[in-house]
Amino acid sequence: MTPSRAVQIAIITVSSAAEAVAARSSGQEALDNVIRAVELYMSAAAQASTKTEGTRLRRKCREMIAYAEQLKSGLAPKLSAEDAILEDASRLHGNDFPKWRSEPRETEFQPSPGGGLFVDDAVFSLSPTQAETFAGWKRPKDLFGPLDKPLDEPGATYTADLESAFFRTQIESCDLVQDVTTDCSVVAGLSAAIRILIGKRSILSSIFYPFDHARGQPRYSPSGKYVMRLNFNGCSRKVVVDDRLPASLTERTLYVVDRSNDRLLWPALLEKAYLKVRGGYDFPGSNSGTDLWVLTGWIPEQVFLQRRVTNSVGDREDLDIYQVWDRIKAAHDSEDVVITIGTGCISPEEEAATGLVGEHDYAVQGIRDEGGVRQLLVKNPWCNGPVWTGGWPSASEGSQLSTSTSHSFRHPENETDSCASGALWVTLEDVAQNFESMYLNWNQDLFSHRQHRHFSWEIPPPHLETTLVGNPQFSIVAPAGGLVWVLVSRHFQDAELEIVKRRTGSVAAAARRLGFMSILVFDSAGKRVQVLGKETYRGPYVDSPQTLARLDTTAGRSYTVVLDQHEFPLSKYTLTLSSFSTSPVRVEEAAEPMSHIREVLGSWNRRTSGGNAACSTYFTNPQYRLSIPEATPLSILLSTDGREVHIHVDVVWGHGKRVSTVTVKDLVTSSGEYRRGCALTDIPHIDPGEYTIVCSTFEAGQHASFGLRITSMVPVTIDTIPADAAGRLRTPFSPLTFSERVEGMRAPISANWLTRASASAYMRNRGSSQSGTLFVRLSIVHGWGPNRVTLAVSGDDEFRDPSIALRTPEFDIEPKRARAEGMWLVVEVMGQQHGVPAIEGELFTDFPIGLGAWESF
Repeated sequence: MTPSRAVQIAIITVSSAAEAVAARSSGQEALDNVIRAVELYMSAAAQASTKTEGTRLRRKCREMIAYAEQLKSGLAPKLSAEDAILEDASRLHGNDFPKWRSEPRETEFQPSPGGGLFVDDAVFSLSPTQAETFAGWKRPKDLFGPLDKPLDEPGATYTADLESAFFRTQIESCDLVQDVTTDCSVVAGLSAAIRILIGKRSILSSIFYPFDHARGQPRYSPSGKYVMRLNFNGCSRKVVVDDRLPASLTERTLYVVDRSNDRLLWPALLEKAYLKVRGGYDFPGSNSGTDLWVLTGWIPEQVFLQRRVTNSVGDREDLDIYQVWDRIKAAHDSEDVVITIGTGCISPEEEAATGLVGEHDYAVQGIRDEGGVRQLLVKNPWCNGPVWTGGWPSASEGSQLSTSTSHSFRHPENETDSCASGALWVTLEDVAQNFESMYLNWNQDLFSHRQHRHFSWEIPPPHLETTLVGNPQFSIVAPAGGLVWVLVSRHFQDAELEIVKRRTGSVAAAARRLGFMSILVFDSAGKRVQVLGKETYRGPYVDSPQTLARLDTTAGRSYTVVLDQHEFPLSKYTLTLSSFSTSPVRVEEAAEPMSHIREVLGSWNRRTSGGNAACSTYFTNPQYRLSIPEATPLSILLSTDGREVHIHVDVVWGHGKRVSTVTVKDLVTSSGEYRRGCALTDIPHIDPGEYTIVCSTFEAGQHASFGLRITSMVPVTIDTIPADAAGRLRTPFSPLTFSERVEGMRAPISANWLTRASASAYMRNRGSSQSGTLFVRLSIVHGWGPNRVTLAVSGDDEFRDPSIALRTPEFDIEPKRARAEGMWLVVEVMGQQHGVPAIEGELFTDFPIGLGAWESF
């Protein structure tokens, strides 16, 4: 039997065994074994000694694939909505990252029966700069050269010495650095976390497989296959890589290295697994808080060192950096927090003067308080990067620190405290002054209670973007009260990567293209809210995929937690909301406070943008008839896609008919001052009846679309009230200018057919200096003298300022009566008439009418 035939038989034997296990099991276990059998049958078919044998094995492979599809369809109905979200989020950049179910078996790291090493077929893209020096993907043997016991030596195995060369880490001397790869945040995070990864806590043992628990370090995989347990897209996920690393044509490296042991392999493999998740070695940039959240699962918090925060009484004040110090000092000593810091945008001149790099993350590798001087050991992860020139308290402030000529600041007597070249002790005050953000990653074990809610978010249409109506909202209550941390994490997706890889400009500019999100908290009994303005907590809007709120809750009180966004570029996202606490917390979707919702869409255009109630064209604004069958609380929300347009909504005692003007006594309620983007009015109780709703912009002539949303406890109906000119003929009258001692003018009306009509009058471009000097009344009358009968009159028979349109109720024009008794359009004035603009107006009718010349009376 030839060796190749023996290998083929061995593969078929293992395939049959996997198939047999699948037949005896069910659910996910059966599916995993079928997939394993498919892979093995495919390998056997590739090595088949005859065409007939190859055809048989490929047919067997197709049968197993069909069986796998049946198993998948059988599993699908069992997936909940949240499970389906996690399942959909498991594929990125053409790679599958399944939910973590169990630690991998030892057999997973053994070479295949044919002896071939594992090859991950994932594509790792490179930037143009990286591609210039790229020398291919190489295994450790080829990358690092011969070791003390070469692999090709007869009988050689991977001994403990060899494993030490690749995996043993000396914490005190570990000096991880980046070079060509633009992942300073990753390397800064690994550098800052080295003590919790490999130290006494050794969380790497639950991340990196295979792992030698006895020696507290990763183990070498004979197959070249490594499995990482990373935390992203809602859960812990399985990430598989091979041990091939990108080699370089020069001395520069394309992966993270330890300058004290350039053969150290596990940081580079962990970096490779992370970059597989994020899309390649041409990493578009991140922040260390996000990176460590994915790599370790420790809770990310971003502290904006230059931010002004809102205190307990609502005033804005600078961040208290000493309160931050008090929070992190003890946690760092107990190894429950990892700290990194990041700069903001810095000009080239500032970079040259300070030695800092703009938009760059630095590791904090130590923290101490000596004689009241608070210090952090700060390291630049660039292998050949500039060193911060720093700044120190003066001698008068009690500092015993000195400055070396190289500007690497340390206690001379404690030089070994720096575990890497380029690291320096810096005061807290200098960090706060020179850095933009501090990234804190907290140990989840600090919290005994954790829960997660996975949800999707379809970004609402533009007219709702200034509201919270379409935002995810959750009710949170802690029966025992106390501190509750709420973390929202946005799932990675391919479309976001495509956006940032098309970036022009800085890394920060690319991150901003993905938009901003924030957590808002309302003391609203866990019910949904519609607009901003009454939140008790408002977090910063961050361009990070995660944002954290630390809430001090009252026992038994329900809060509404709302996720808000600005400028999200995609139409749909999936996210996870996680709560962390030391006592039980209930998290549910927030409920609507009202049981019935009605929505209508409209717009302000050249015909309907009438402006506020002081404008003569107010009556042209969109108006709606609201019919309420029985008493109910009511909420009316008006929102627009014109972010800079100030809007307002009035509810008027208008009997469901179009209104011309609005006075205080006409109002049932209003939304108050004109507000940019949206307006809201809540009515605790409204009686049954028909009302008129008027939607207006502050300035006339502004164009925008809007939505009108009405919520109530009983079903209501809402109908558009047609505009006055809708379907009617417009007959304007000649402009009127009154002379001294003339207080009234009339014009005869005639018609050939019975017609329904209304009249309006207004004064255009009236100067503010003349406001209040002339008042007008518009009426329709039959007859004259003692037989005069008023059919319709404006302003409830009162004289009104004509800068606001005057309108009569609708009336009938009867041809015979108009001819017999006379019918008149009457305009009367009161007050100063000199120097005011002309009064204009029109009649709207169903059929043509005649309107004669004006005459005084």
